[in-house]
Amino acid sequence: MREIYNLNVKWAFSKEATAVPETMPEKWYWVTLPHTWNDIDGQDGDNDLYRGTAYYAKNVDKIDLPTADKYYLEINGANSSAAVYWNGEKLASHDGGYSTWRVDVTDKIDAQNLIVFEVDNAPNDRVYPQNADFTFYGGLYRDVNLIAVSNSHFDLEYYGGPGIAVTPIVEGTDAKVNVEVWVTNKADNQTLKYTLKDAEGNVVAETTTVDTKADFVIKNAHLWNARKDPYLYAAEVVLAEEEKELDKVSTRFGCRSYQIDPDRGFILNGEEYPLRGVSRHQDRWGEGNALTKEMHREDMDLIAEVGANTIRLAHYQHDQYFYDLCDEYGMVIWAEIPYITSHMRNGRENTISQMKELIIQNYNHPSIVVWGLSNEINAVEGTPDDLDIQDNHRVLNDLVHEMDRTRLTTMACVSTCSPEHPYTLIPDTISYNHYFGWYGGNVKDYGPWFDNFHATHPNICIGVSEYGCEALNWHTSTPDAGDYTEEYQAYYHEELIKQLFPRKYLWATHVWNMFDFGADARNEGGENGQNHKGLVTFDRKYKKDSFYAYKAWLSDDPFVHIAGKRYVDRVEDTTKVTVYSNQKTVELFANGVSLGVKETEDHFFYFDVPNVGETKLVAVSGDLKDESVIRKVDEPNPAYRLVEKGAVLNWWDITEIDGYCSLNSKLKAVIDSVGQVEAAKLIFPFMGSMAAQAGVSVEQSAGMMTMMNNMTVLRIISLITGMMHIEVTKEQLLELNEKLNAIPVK
Repeated sequence: MREIYNLNVKWAFSKEATAVPETMPEKWYWVTLPHTWNDIDGQDGDNDLYRGTAYYAKNVDKIDLPTADKYYLEINGANSSAAVYWNGEKLASHDGGYSTWRVDVTDKIDAQNLIVFEVDNAPNDRVYPQNADFTFYGGLYRDVNLIAVSNSHFDLEYYGGPGIAVTPIVEGTDAKVNVEVWVTNKADNQTLKYTLKDAEGNVVAETTTVDTKADFVIKNAHLWNARKDPYLYAAEVVLAEEEKELDKVSTRFGCRSYQIDPDRGFILNGEEYPLRGVSRHQDRWGEGNALTKEMHREDMDLIAEVGANTIRLAHYQHDQYFYDLCDEYGMVIWAEIPYITSHMRNGRENTISQMKELIIQNYNHPSIVVWGLSNEINAVEGTPDDLDIQDNHRVLNDLVHEMDRTRLTTMACVSTCSPEHPYTLIPDTISYNHYFGWYGGNVKDYGPWFDNFHATHPNICIGVSEYGCEALNWHTSTPDAGDYTEEYQAYYHEELIKQLFPRKYLWATHVWNMFDFGADARNEGGENGQNHKGLVTFDRKYKKDSFYAYKAWLSDDPFVHIAGKRYVDRVEDTTKVTVYSNQKTVELFANGVSLGVKETEDHFFYFDVPNVGETKLVAVSGDLKDESVIRKVDEPNPAYRLVEKGAVLNWWDITEIDGYCSLNSKLKAVIDSVGQVEAAKLIFPFMGSMAAQAGVSVEQSAGMMTMMNNMTVLRIISLITGMMHIEVTKEQLLELNEKLNAIPVK
């Protein structure tokens, strides 16, 4: 029978080595898997993470291995390309850092064995991803196992799959279930015993045959009904020869039906089921992407707590354990490959292989309803890559439908992509990444934009694949776009909830992001190396106020939450206090004095609170209670204001003239005054250097600048120069500020 021998402990590691070692290294570092070499430099900013080759080495004695006919080395994640050497011989290589792959090592095992992995996350033009707003952590960051099996066994080599596929089709109250297996070296005298079990382990159907396919009917099937009732069956297949069991595979599955309608949105088991949830990256502070099962489960518990019923697993294949959790918790899943941002003509085969791995390895998960083709591939009509981009997407779309006739396709379109572009019509559904009210436009733009899309494209199923804004521990009573305060993020999401959630034609909405995540190229917000759009901090220790805004709408778990707990010192005589709750009424007390009972349908309760001395606030709804403190001060607390790290100037150093622009002006104000191109030429006199590095013209850059409308000029310069490693002097900034001071604000 099959045995799995885990190889996670005692690996020697080096990123200084220059060649595959012939013997076990003596002076390398000892590490335990999961492991990444970018857990520090991939999160500290400045885009300085090590991207190159590193080596892992481990001795394995044959005497320690289970007795078996065949042995397969299983690698569950090696980012992003890897080769495996066994006793000095190269056995296999693999491109794609987020999927499982296996290598037959049967004939290579000696009494003593040196296993070496050469892992590479260096830039190239053929393996995705290469250009994206997250850290490409290198390493053996998931489990490595040795699988011992008999000569006849369920397939282990075909695109890393489990060797079993279960296809349930709901018809009325019953479910037709097809089970298919793939067997290596099957003999004529061998049989296959198929067994279906319910969630309690009771047999509901079984048969023994020589065929590698079997069909069953489950009468009055218990449906997998997402978070309402995530009921799971199990399928087990035993390969036997006479009375001897040779191998066994099993998988859980769920019986459910769904459709996506352009007017009614997502429909599960015949009932409208609006998908409202979050996106997730697989990393965290101090760990990179080398997550343990406990960390994965903590993430799922937090997502469940906020009340989400859907997750977009961005932007690549996640750990199998997390897909299992999605099945168990009833999350509806968007699974995708890392075909992202920049199209690479040499990368088509990699998009195909990664899509095959994604589908074959995850086919049995009832939580998955759509396969994502790409994210933010900016297909601009008339460009040299345009036709190739369209063709790549058609190939992928056709491939998905050939491999899986039960699920739909989707993709995430960048905000600047025209809805009229032919490639938006390729998948079954589409979604848009919009950041109105953060990078450009106004937070009020979402509802009208999607209403217009729906009116002009009534037959297209449309969703919101990304929306969000950044927040750190900065605070203000006058929140504004681009200030990175927790208060603006809370206001932003309040508005988005009220605009998006009632529009049932939106088949899914996914907040970007559930958690802050590593993005080493970022230099903004005062804490470099991270994207801070999460509802929860990178270390999972603090739930931002916006977390509770969603919890108030999505969760049935009763609670009250006073927003602004980290915003204690306030200068105004009367201050606004927000309370989030999923209860109908909330009463707020200030130093024991009631400020009244509020009732609202939108779950956001606003109170005007006299700000005198120190005030203890208590929010009450029935037996529920939450507390916080505010304090009256004469001057704003400087600890609440963003101070740029690495910036030559700070906001208080800059001369501002009433009615004129300055470095502290929003980019939109400058563009409105002088136009896009002139603004680009003015703000970036070193544009030639930047353009050369980015491969774009000043005019193209000017167009992209509109995405940063709500940032200050100083903020944009700090961000871009940090990402491009361009030095800007104090004198250059003061000279620019002087020029801006001469431009009247229109």
